[in-house]
Amino acid sequence: MVLTSSTMLALNSEAPFFSLPDTVSNKIISLDDFRGCKGLLVMFISRHCPFVKHIKTELAKLGKDYQHKNLGLLAISSNDVVNYPDDSPENLKLMAQEEGFNFPVCYDETQEIAKAYKAACTPDFYLFNHKLKLVYRGQLDDSRPSLNIPVTGKDLRSSIDALLLNKSIEIEQKPSVGCNIKWKLGNEPEYFN
Repeated sequence: MVLTSSTMLALNSEAPFFSLPDTVSNKIISLDDFRGCKGLLVMFISRHCPFVKHIKTELAKLGKDYQHKNLGLLAISSNDVVNYPDDSPENLKLMAQEEGFNFPVCYDETQEIAKAYKAACTPDFYLFNHKLKLVYRGQLDDSRPSLNIPVTGKDLRSSIDALLLNKSIEIEQKPSVGCNIKWKLGNEPEYFN
């Protein structure tokens, strides 16, 4: 594991297009499915990453707490499954079912979507407004597996709540920290060092 921080994509960036299979339903999920939502939360995750394992219950709670608030949510895994088979579509489906995720968990086999978002770590969070412009990127909260700080989701939740209330996001946006995305050999983006 290489400890990696978010690249902190520029605020107001437009959400890159995606069209990916949901590992649970096998349905193709695209950016177009979320047009008309008040916001969209895109989460890059992994099944094997200890940082994602640490927050997976909170991810499920996010899905449940915002399911009737016109917020689109989806998770994407872009890891190389040859070297990290725990992140295969079948295992992502198991994770989604075990944790009760009520949002799509998509698999980015080519890793092109991770590159388009400049995703660097798992977890990595991107919150877009109704115009699909980036309004928040960064950490869920200050909790980490090695710290004795409870997982609350406070940074991300306060940003979502502000967005849904048409208020500006006032909190300091701190990078997320986690395992690096497991790039296929030779497919590493220029921002991965």
